[in-house]
Amino acid sequence: MFKLEGIEKMNEEQKLQYMLVLLEGQLSSEKDVLANLSNASAIIKAVMDRLNWSGFYIMRNDELVLGPFQGLPACNRIKLGSGVCGTAASTRKTQVVPNVHEFPGHIACDSASNSEIVVPIIKNDTVYGVLDLDSPELSRFTELEAKYLEKFVEKLNKYIDWEKV
Repeated sequence: MFKLEGIEKMNEEQKLQYMLVLLEGQLSSEKDVLANLSNASAIIKAVMDRLNWSGFYIMRNDELVLGPFQGLPACNRIKLGSGVCGTAASTRKTQVVPNVHEFPGHIACDSASNSEIVVPIIKNDTVYGVLDLDSPELSRFTELEAKYLEKFVEKLNKYIDWEKV
C-alpha cells in the first residue's frame, strides 16, 4: 500500500530522500520493467509538487519513444538532439531549463509546460532513454532536485535491465 502520510511536514530534501526510499521499495519487490517504470513516474508525480508531467522516453533505433508517464498525452517520438529530451540524450547531461520557451528547438507536447528537467538514463556507457519532468511554473526545478533525480536514475539502473526494455 502506498502512503504519503507526513510528507507535508518534510522539507524539500527529506521529500526527495523519501522518494528514493519509495522507489527502492517498488523496484526491490517487483521484477516487471513496465510496472516499475509506470510506478516510478507515479512516485515522482506523487512526491514532487507543481508538476504537470513525469515520465520516460526510451531509446529505440536512435530516437526517443514515449514510455510510461503521468500527465496529459505526450509526443510519441523525439529525435536525438531535438528539444530538451533529445538534447539530454545526445549530450548525456542533465538539462535544467527554467523557461522552455527560450530553449532552442523546444518541442511543445503540452502548451502548459513552462520549465523542464531531463535526466539521461545511461548504463554501461549506453544511453537507454531519459527521465522527463515538466512544470507549468517558470524556473520550477532546482539543482537539489537534479541531484536527487540523477540518484533516482542510478537506482533504476541498479534494478532494470534496459536491454530488455
